[in-house]
Amino acid sequence: MSVAELKDRHTAAAETLNSLKDRLKQKRLLLLDTDVAGYARSQGQTRVSFGPTDLVCCRTLQGHTGKVYSLDWTPERNRIVSASQDGRLIVWNALTSQKTHAIKLPCAWVMTCAFSPNGQSVACGGLDSMCSIFNLNSQTDKDGNLPVSRMLSGHKGYVSSCQYVPDEDTHLITASGDQTCVLWDITTGLRTSVFGGEFQSGHTADVLSVSINGSNSRMFISGSCDSTVRLWDTRVASRASRTFHGHEGDVNSVKFFPDGYRFGTGSDDGTCRLFDIRTGHQLQEYNQQHDDNEAPHVTSIAFSTSGRLLFAGYTNGDCYVWDTLLAEVVLDLGKLQNSHGSRISCLGLSADGSALCTGSWDSNLKIWAFGGHRRVN
Repeated sequence: MSVAELKDRHTAAAETLNSLKDRLKQKRLLLLDTDVAGYARSQGQTRVSFGPTDLVCCRTLQGHTGKVYSLDWTPERNRIVSASQDGRLIVWNALTSQKTHAIKLPCAWVMTCAFSPNGQSVACGGLDSMCSIFNLNSQTDKDGNLPVSRMLSGHKGYVSSCQYVPDEDTHLITASGDQTCVLWDITTGLRTSVFGGEFQSGHTADVLSVSINGSNSRMFISGSCDSTVRLWDTRVASRASRTFHGHEGDVNSVKFFPDGYRFGTGSDDGTCRLFDIRTGHQLQEYNQQHDDNEAPHVTSIAFSTSGRLLFAGYTNGDCYVWDTLLAEVVLDLGKLQNSHGSRISCLGLSADGSALCTGSWDSNLKIWAFGGHRRVN
């Protein structure tokens, strides 16, 4: 068989595959006779009561001199690590606003950071294609800098996201512009598994975000520039367990729902969405209409501890609090006093749900506390 004939057969097979995918999508849409909000309204559910005094900015963390790209809380909720374009990681005491560590990075172009489960180490990655681990208890060098305790090398593109495996300080997962995710053994510095890449079920563009299932740490999801989310089992690296379609732009942020059976997404198409990992179906779309028909991109998302609220940061500086049940915005932090002056690039909720932290291109982080008796649930 000639090369030309092989190409023709490949083209025909690809067209058939795309046709079957479209038919499957249509069949799924026919089965979705309602969404979460439609069903909730039919059951008489009312939206969460939430006012501007229920969530207030109690602290502004100032210290970075460049855009803040990423943040993470420790499990004990009193510390935050942030990564900035100024080439530093800063570890903050969230209760006092004091800096406990200011770490100068080997590569200034950092994109992600994460705390280890025990809070004793931080990881970061960026355009150097490495994931660097710092032990916060290490002695500083003669210049006062904290040395790198481990460099995880193996990606062929920038490291866009990293997360420690829950309750394991020796393993973490990274996402990269090389279209793969990697599970690392930090003790040895070696790759345990590679997800995607040469495997056909992997992503076909840069991977931008990962989230590990808190109820089952063997499962994680990844969001990509190919507009899809993929579900992975760390025991089966050769193929994705399921692929989720629906977005029409880069998937910038993914986050598991608290129950572990669903997950949320945020995308350049301006929408957040809720999916079910068991059925593969989209359950709800969260989309705020704008007068100019140019929806700002969603950069980062987080759920409240019960999942009733979804926090979403946007490129125009808005930070919406969504009622996930009724798909309604109950508050926009971008319109409150002391809000950020630029794009919301990252956000995260403390482990106990008592505070939200947002990071911005204005170089600041802000901690939002729930006023009075109000608490995120």
